[in-house]
Amino acid sequence: MTYLAPRQGLFAIIILVSFCLQTLLLVISTDQQLTTSREQKGEQMVAQLIDEARLSLENEDRVSLSVIANRYTSEQDVARIVIKDSNGEILVPVGNAPMQQGDTISQMATKGDAVIGSVALTLKDISKGEIIAMQWPFVIGSLVLHLFLWLLYGYVARPTKEQINALSRDIQDLHREQYIQSGQLSYGRAPNENYAESRDAGGVEATLDSAVGNDAHHTADTSDHETGKTGKVNTTGIHSELNAYLKSQQANAADKQASSHTSTDVAQDTQSNNTSSQAQHADDAQISTGIESSGAHKFTSSTSKLSATRTFDTVSVQIMFHDEYNMLERLAPEMRMPYLALCTQLLNQAMTELLKQPLLLGVSAVNEPRFDESGACAVLRADNSHAKAALAGVMLGKLYLMLNKIIHEKHIELSRFALPAKVGVSDEAQTQAMTQLLNSVGRKEQMLILLPNSGLKQIGSHVQVQSLKRPTTVYERECAVFDGGNDAMIQRLASVRNAVLMSGVEEEEQGVTN
Repeated sequence: MTYLAPRQGLFAIIILVSFCLQTLLLVISTDQQLTTSREQKGEQMVAQLIDEARLSLENEDRVSLSVIANRYTSEQDVARIVIKDSNGEILVPVGNAPMQQGDTISQMATKGDAVIGSVALTLKDISKGEIIAMQWPFVIGSLVLHLFLWLLYGYVARPTKEQINALSRDIQDLHREQYIQSGQLSYGRAPNENYAESRDAGGVEATLDSAVGNDAHHTADTSDHETGKTGKVNTTGIHSELNAYLKSQQANAADKQASSHTSTDVAQDTQSNNTSSQAQHADDAQISTGIESSGAHKFTSSTSKLSATRTFDTVSVQIMFHDEYNMLERLAPEMRMPYLALCTQLLNQAMTELLKQPLLLGVSAVNEPRFDESGACAVLRADNSHAKAALAGVMLGKLYLMLNKIIHEKHIELSRFALPAKVGVSDEAQTQAMTQLLNSVGRKEQMLILLPNSGLKQIGSHVQVQSLKRPTTVYERECAVFDGGNDAMIQRLASVRNAVLMSGVEEEEQGVTN
């Protein structure tokens, strides 16, 4: 691929300015030279005219003076000649070109010591167009030279392959540093399957956290050389080691629970793995503690809804506008209704295009969502046991965030009203709880996930999640935040996003054609 020279347009402007300045200097210097030569010529003509007309001027012979003056006005540079007597009265005015008048040369005619009259000769003004017409070979040659310099710069100053490779390496190093700095916080994070399984192993949370941190830092140190070469952080080894460690810890905990109940570790494992009423009472106690500590988080739910092993076949995707200043309510209806209709159209087209994917075979839409001031809610259902309704809900939420970001940025560029969005994905039993979570802890361009273990396992191999920081209620502790997806899913979502946007363009073109 051939690249253009850097700032070739700016160099073209410099070349153009240089050509204009050179032409201007040429006109000015030529004008000065012609003016000087014409003045000298005019003085000689006046002196010669006085010598020839001295006798006729002394006798005030107007006919002779007119014949002599006409002979001088035939010169190209002379515009007018005026001959006056000793009293200043005009005897002969010859020539009349007021539009071409320039400098006037006057001289007294004398005979001995007596003044017998005066002669005034007016020269034509020098035209700039005439100067350029006289110097046209130089002007055209200068223009060709400047064009040649511009083309030569475009050819010589093009970046070489070595420079392009060096620039590419610098950019990769910069992105690698930024990625490493932003990824340091996620080195000690467990994968999604471990996140789901750790909810059942509550008794060994402190041990697992310390082990996760040690294993993550150890793996990061051993893979530092590989990271420097490729520019990407390889987390596959970290996830596999953490997964093996968690499974071994759970197996040891089960063996200890069956053999002995005397040690403290066995008691903790028994308490974490016990799925009886003690865990339910602990969850209820945590709910009551959250209600007493914060009046903003008033969550009420049954123990079945809090169970991590609950079954589900429908997933609700709640989309809300991130409207901190209640601008949507203050917006005029003639502006609010078209905006809500646009959001509804985008969501329905996104859901239609997404469910065509072979990965989501067996998932269908239960309703046709519509946006209002509080947002919209799309419900997806798994028609069989192999359908991945949870993955479909997460992909739909991420897809709409991608579409809304494009629409929001475009509206802001056009100085139109638009709002960012936030998404919550949950099963049907946690719909109300997710609504409260979105209102309390949801941020713009963020997706919250509140699913049981089976739902987290569905999305575990496709996306990454992280826990909420400093949770204050049981729902916040159970909730996860979307933290990224693998390359295959992101590319699939990008293609679906483009299909949705192109379908809108095609509909507009069909409407215009009809």
